[in-house]
Amino acid sequence: MKRIFVVFLALLIVVQVQTAVSQAKKLPHIVILATGGTIAGSADSKTSVGYTSGAVTVDVLISAVPTLKDIARITGEQIASIGSQDMSDSVWLKLANRANEILAADTVDGIVITHGTDTMEETAYFLQLTVKSAKPVVLTGSMRPSTALSADGPLNIFNAVAIAGDPASRGHGVLVAVNDDIHSGREITKMNTTAVQTFESPEYGLLGTTLYGKQSFFRGPYRKHTTASEFSVVGVKVLPRVDIIYAHADMSADLIDAAVKLGAKGIVVAGVGDGNMTTKALDALGRAAKAGVVCVRSTRLPSGHTWRNSEVNDDQYGFVASGELLPAKARVLLKLALMKTKDPAQIQTMFDTY
Repeated sequence: MKRIFVVFLALLIVVQVQTAVSQAKKLPHIVILATGGTIAGSADSKTSVGYTSGAVTVDVLISAVPTLKDIARITGEQIASIGSQDMSDSVWLKLANRANEILAADTVDGIVITHGTDTMEETAYFLQLTVKSAKPVVLTGSMRPSTALSADGPLNIFNAVAIAGDPASRGHGVLVAVNDDIHSGREITKMNTTAVQTFESPEYGLLGTTLYGKQSFFRGPYRKHTTASEFSVVGVKVLPRVDIIYAHADMSADLIDAAVKLGAKGIVVAGVGDGNMTTKALDALGRAAKAGVVCVRSTRLPSGHTWRNSEVNDDQYGFVASGELLPAKARVLLKLALMKTKDPAQIQTMFDTY
């Protein structure tokens, strides 16, 4: 009788293990790519203002959110360990190519990228244009370092993983998940230097919201992205140089002329109002365009369109109008566009499309 009980107990354990394994296989497989940032930051105390970005590895970030195991099978990779103020073209290229490699695997359901908030909107838009998969790619970060009192990173990671593992997220392009909000990578921008609720999508609003891993999508992106994008960075080692020049009262021509002399292939002007600038700066930008530098007019304002041929005759000067793309994102698109053409008319079509 005792032997029968032992055999029964052993069989029960085997069944339970097999059930657990089967359930684990049903969970989505999400790969977390870490780049550093405040979310991986470390400070001397829980209330310290100063901290070191990128000090915490991806394994530590994952272990800090033990409930991840309940919603996904997690794999982590360290792509970079930097503050996002040091984000570079080389890291963008590495990140985009690695993301495409991972997403091509049938065993992977989505990707989460941990990133500093300072340039997250630029990286998100770059990936929006260069990732070639409908599978979810979700960026997240935090405004407080991992060692802070009430750190916002762990819940942001949890929500990002839940979104990446949700089949409803497919086809929405690159997403950014912060503070229970789901933004499009094309439309999000950082609006406050230190506030936790720093991110907004001022023109078109949120794509959706999330609450402890439960998503509600309100809409989808309306511009071409990811699988419909014409841009590819396969085999690309260097991106064209594009400079942003900030417009202001009594703006001189010097910085525009200097950018041309220093080898800029494109210039984005963060103009006043509807992409405006002083007459002398406008003349300098016209000279740059005639010299073959592609020049884009954007605005330093946080929202609104920069309209073509509105207050500036773009046709006459050979300029490109950025539409609702703010300068940082106009720079991203222009860098990719310049790998295909230097024709301002063709690049204007790209700005109208993406």
